[in-house]
Amino acid sequence: MDSRNMDKALELYARLTMGEEVKRTNPENGNLYEEYYQNAEVYEIVNQILKKLNLSIYEYKETLYLSAGEGNRVFGYSNEELKRLMGLRYNRELYMCYYIMYRILLSFYQDSASYQYREYIRLDEIVKEVTVSLSGIVRDLSVYAMEEIEENSFQNLALLWEELPVASGEDQEQLRASRSSQMGLVKVVCNFLISQNLFAEMNERYYPTDRMKALTEQYFEEYRGRLYELLERGEADAKY
Repeated sequence: MDSRNMDKALELYARLTMGEEVKRTNPENGNLYEEYYQNAEVYEIVNQILKKLNLSIYEYKETLYLSAGEGNRVFGYSNEELKRLMGLRYNRELYMCYYIMYRILLSFYQDSASYQYREYIRLDEIVKEVTVSLSGIVRDLSVYAMEEIEENSFQNLALLWEELPVASGEDQEQLRASRSSQMGLVKVVCNFLISQNLFAEMNERYYPTDRMKALTEQYFEEYRGRLYELLERGEADAKY
Protein backbone atom coordinates (compact mmCIF):
# COMPACT_ATOMS: atom_id res chain seq x y z
CA MET A 1 0.00 0.00 0.00
CA ASP A 2 1.34 3.39 -1.04
CA SER A 3 1.91 5.62 2.00
CA ARG A 4 0.89 8.68 -0.03
CA ASN A 5 -2.48 7.11 -0.83
CA MET A 6 -2.98 6.27 2.83
CA ASP A 7 -2.21 9.89 3.78
CA LYS A 8 -4.68 11.22 1.21
CA ALA A 9 -7.38 8.78 2.34
CA LEU A 10 -6.89 9.72 5.99
CA GLU A 11 -6.91 13.42 5.16
CA LEU A 12 -10.19 13.04 3.27
CA TYR A 13 -11.69 11.04 6.13
CA ALA A 14 -10.53 13.63 8.68
CA ARG A 15 -11.97 16.58 6.76
CA LEU A 16 -15.31 14.84 6.29
CA THR A 17 -15.60 13.87 9.96
CA MET A 18 -14.88 17.49 10.92
CA GLY A 19 -17.93 18.54 8.92
CA GLU A 20 -16.25 19.81 5.77
CA GLU A 21 -18.00 19.47 2.43
CA VAL A 22 -15.32 18.25 0.05
CA LYS A 23 -16.13 19.93 -3.26
CA ARG A 24 -14.32 19.39 -6.56
CA THR A 25 -14.12 23.14 -7.27
CA ASN A 26 -13.00 24.09 -3.76
CA PRO A 27 -9.34 25.20 -3.90
CA GLU A 28 -8.83 24.07 -0.28
CA ASN A 29 -9.96 20.46 -0.60
CA GLY A 30 -10.94 19.89 -4.23
CA ASN A 31 -7.82 17.77 -4.76
CA LEU A 32 -9.21 15.24 -2.25
CA TYR A 33 -12.40 14.92 -4.29
CA GLU A 34 -10.28 14.13 -7.34
CA GLU A 35 -8.20 11.64 -5.36
CA TYR A 36 -11.33 9.86 -4.16
CA TYR A 37 -12.73 9.32 -7.64
CA GLN A 38 -9.55 8.98 -9.69
CA ASN A 39 -7.31 6.99 -7.34
CA ALA A 40 -8.67 3.48 -6.83
CA GLU A 41 -6.56 2.82 -3.74
CA VAL A 42 -7.64 6.04 -2.02
CA TYR A 43 -11.27 5.19 -2.84
CA GLU A 44 -10.90 1.70 -1.38
CA ILE A 45 -9.14 2.85 1.80
CA VAL A 46 -11.72 5.56 2.51
CA ASN A 47 -14.65 3.22 2.03
CA GLN A 48 -13.07 0.52 4.19
CA ILE A 49 -12.59 3.02 7.01
CA LEU A 50 -16.16 4.31 6.70
CA LYS A 51 -17.62 0.82 6.62
CA LYS A 52 -15.80 -0.15 9.81
CA LEU A 53 -17.03 3.01 11.55
CA ASN A 54 -20.62 2.69 10.28
CA LEU A 55 -20.47 5.87 8.22
CA SER A 56 -21.75 6.62 4.73
CA ILE A 57 -20.36 8.95 2.10
CA TYR A 58 -22.73 10.72 -0.30
CA GLU A 59 -22.03 12.68 -3.46
CA TYR A 60 -24.17 15.51 -4.81
CA LYS A 61 -23.20 18.09 -7.41
CA GLU A 62 -19.52 17.15 -7.23
CA THR A 63 -19.45 17.46 -3.44
CA LEU A 64 -18.88 14.73 -0.84
CA TYR A 65 -20.88 14.55 2.38
CA LEU A 66 -20.64 12.26 5.38
CA SER A 67 -23.52 10.78 7.34
CA ALA A 68 -23.69 8.49 10.37
CA GLY A 69 -25.00 4.99 9.79
CA GLU A 70 -27.99 3.59 11.60
CA GLY A 71 -27.40 3.14 15.32
CA ASN A 72 -24.01 4.89 15.21
CA ARG A 73 -23.42 5.90 18.84
CA VAL A 74 -20.30 7.97 18.13
CA PHE A 75 -21.30 10.08 15.13
CA GLY A 76 -25.09 9.84 15.39
CA TYR A 77 -27.62 10.95 18.00
CA SER A 78 -29.52 8.88 20.52
CA ASN A 79 -33.14 9.69 21.31
CA GLU A 80 -32.12 11.26 24.63
CA GLU A 81 -29.50 13.44 22.96
CA LEU A 82 -32.00 14.62 20.38
CA LYS A 83 -34.55 15.48 23.06
CA ARG A 84 -31.97 17.63 24.81
CA LEU A 85 -30.89 19.32 21.58
CA MET A 86 -34.45 20.07 20.54
CA GLY A 87 -35.78 21.04 23.97
CA LEU A 88 -38.27 18.16 24.14
CA ARG A 89 -39.45 16.35 27.27
CA TYR A 90 -41.30 13.23 26.12
CA ASN A 91 -40.57 10.45 23.67
CA ARG A 92 -43.85 10.98 21.84
CA GLU A 93 -42.82 14.57 21.11
CA LEU A 94 -39.60 13.26 19.59
CA TYR A 95 -41.47 10.66 17.53
CA MET A 96 -43.74 13.46 16.33
CA CYS A 97 -40.65 15.42 15.27
CA TYR A 98 -39.38 12.35 13.39
CA TYR A 99 -42.67 12.24 11.55
CA ILE A 100 -42.52 15.95 10.74
CA MET A 101 -39.01 15.43 9.34
CA TYR A 102 -40.31 12.61 7.19
CA ARG A 103 -43.12 14.77 5.81
CA ILE A 104 -40.58 17.50 5.06
CA LEU A 105 -38.49 15.00 3.10
CA LEU A 106 -41.55 13.94 1.13
CA SER A 107 -42.42 17.55 0.36
CA PHE A 108 -39.07 18.05 -1.37
CA TYR A 109 -38.55 14.64 -2.93
CA GLN A 110 -41.31 13.20 -5.09
CA ASP A 111 -39.80 10.97 -7.76
CA SER A 112 -36.54 9.00 -7.72
CA ALA A 113 -36.43 9.15 -11.52
CA SER A 114 -36.62 12.92 -11.85
CA TYR A 115 -35.01 14.20 -8.61
CA GLN A 116 -37.26 17.26 -8.65
CA TYR A 117 -37.33 19.57 -5.62
CA ARG A 118 -39.54 22.35 -4.42
CA GLU A 119 -37.60 25.55 -4.03
CA TYR A 120 -38.69 26.14 -0.44
CA ILE A 121 -41.38 25.36 2.13
CA ARG A 122 -43.14 27.45 4.79
CA LEU A 123 -44.13 26.49 8.31
CA ASP A 124 -47.86 26.64 7.58
CA GLU A 125 -47.37 24.34 4.58
CA ILE A 126 -45.59 21.77 6.73
CA VAL A 127 -48.36 21.95 9.34
CA LYS A 128 -50.97 21.39 6.63
CA GLU A 129 -49.11 18.40 5.13
CA VAL A 130 -48.69 16.75 8.54
CA THR A 131 -52.35 17.36 9.36
CA VAL A 132 -53.57 15.92 6.06
CA SER A 133 -51.31 12.86 6.34
CA LEU A 134 -52.57 12.09 9.86
CA SER A 135 -56.22 12.90 9.17
CA GLY A 136 -57.14 9.33 8.28
CA ILE A 137 -55.70 8.05 11.54
CA VAL A 138 -57.54 10.74 13.51
CA ARG A 139 -60.85 9.65 11.96
CA ASP A 140 -60.21 6.08 13.05
CA LEU A 141 -59.14 6.81 16.64
CA SER A 142 -62.58 6.02 18.01
CA VAL A 143 -62.00 2.32 17.34
CA TYR A 144 -58.91 2.18 19.59
CA ALA A 145 -58.94 1.65 23.33
CA MET A 146 -56.82 4.47 24.72
CA GLU A 147 -54.86 2.20 27.06
CA GLU A 148 -53.85 0.04 24.08
CA ILE A 149 -52.29 2.88 22.10
CA GLU A 150 -48.52 2.63 22.39
CA GLU A 151 -46.34 5.69 22.91
CA ASN A 152 -44.49 5.31 19.62
CA SER A 153 -47.48 4.41 17.41
CA PHE A 154 -49.02 6.49 14.66
CA GLN A 155 -52.23 6.55 16.69
CA ASN A 156 -50.36 8.29 19.51
CA LEU A 157 -48.85 10.78 17.08
CA ALA A 158 -52.28 11.54 15.69
CA LEU A 159 -53.60 12.11 19.20
CA LEU A 160 -50.73 14.43 20.10
CA TRP A 161 -51.12 16.43 16.89
CA GLU A 162 -54.88 16.76 17.35
CA GLU A 163 -54.44 17.91 20.96
CA LEU A 164 -52.15 20.79 19.98
CA PRO A 165 -53.54 24.12 18.78
CA VAL A 166 -52.33 25.15 15.34
CA ALA A 167 -50.50 28.09 16.91
CA SER A 168 -50.47 29.93 20.20
CA GLY A 169 -50.73 33.72 20.33
CA GLU A 170 -46.97 34.04 20.73
CA ASP A 171 -46.32 31.63 17.87
CA GLN A 172 -48.52 33.64 15.52
CA GLU A 173 -46.63 36.84 16.30
CA GLN A 174 -43.05 35.55 16.49
CA LEU A 175 -43.14 32.01 15.05
CA ARG A 176 -41.52 30.72 18.24
CA ALA A 177 -40.18 27.21 18.52
CA SER A 178 -42.11 25.48 21.27
CA ARG A 179 -43.83 22.27 22.33
CA SER A 180 -47.16 24.02 22.86
CA SER A 181 -48.54 24.16 19.31
CA GLN A 182 -48.32 22.50 15.92
CA MET A 183 -46.59 25.53 14.44
CA GLY A 184 -44.18 25.71 17.37
CA LEU A 185 -43.25 22.03 17.09
CA VAL A 186 -42.63 22.37 13.35
CA LYS A 187 -40.41 25.36 14.15
CA VAL A 188 -38.45 23.16 16.60
CA VAL A 189 -37.80 20.72 13.76
CA CYS A 190 -36.83 23.44 11.30
CA ASN A 191 -34.42 25.02 13.78
CA PHE A 192 -32.78 21.62 14.29
CA LEU A 193 -32.44 21.12 10.53
CA ILE A 194 -30.83 24.56 10.25
CA SER A 195 -28.36 23.63 13.02
CA GLN A 196 -27.41 20.52 11.03
CA ASN A 197 -26.86 22.56 7.84
CA LEU A 198 -29.85 20.89 6.17
CA PHE A 199 -32.07 23.97 5.95
CA ALA A 200 -31.43 27.64 5.24
CA GLU A 201 -34.04 30.21 6.29
CA MET A 202 -34.89 33.46 4.55
CA ASN A 203 -38.05 35.54 5.09
CA GLU A 204 -39.80 32.66 6.87
CA ARG A 205 -39.09 30.36 3.95
CA TYR A 206 -37.02 27.21 4.43
CA TYR A 207 -34.72 26.16 1.61
CA PRO A 208 -33.04 22.73 1.47
CA THR A 209 -29.25 22.90 1.32
CA ASP A 210 -27.26 20.72 -1.04
CA ARG A 211 -26.42 18.54 1.95
CA MET A 212 -30.15 18.08 2.57
CA LYS A 213 -30.70 17.15 -1.07
CA ALA A 214 -27.83 14.67 -0.98
CA LEU A 215 -29.12 12.97 2.17
CA THR A 216 -32.71 12.98 0.92
CA GLU A 217 -31.82 11.27 -2.33
CA GLN A 218 -29.69 8.73 -0.49
CA TYR A 219 -32.43 8.04 2.06
CA PHE A 220 -35.01 7.26 -0.61
CA GLU A 221 -32.54 5.18 -2.57
CA GLU A 222 -31.39 3.08 0.39
CA TYR A 223 -33.92 3.29 3.21
CA ARG A 224 -37.26 4.29 1.70
CA GLY A 225 -39.83 3.63 4.47
CA ARG A 226 -37.29 3.07 7.23
CA LEU A 227 -38.62 5.94 9.35
CA TYR A 228 -41.95 4.19 9.57
CA GLU A 229 -40.18 1.17 11.05
CA LEU A 230 -38.37 3.37 13.58
CA LEU A 231 -41.64 4.89 14.69
CA GLU A 232 -43.40 1.55 14.95
CA ARG A 233 -40.60 -0.17 16.87
CA GLY A 234 -39.41 2.77 18.95
CA GLU A 235 -35.71 2.15 18.34
CA ALA A 236 -33.23 3.98 20.56
CA ASP A 237 -31.23 5.64 17.79
CA ALA A 238 -31.93 7.21 14.46
CA LYS A 239 -29.78 8.01 11.42
CA TYR A 240 -29.04 11.60 10.35
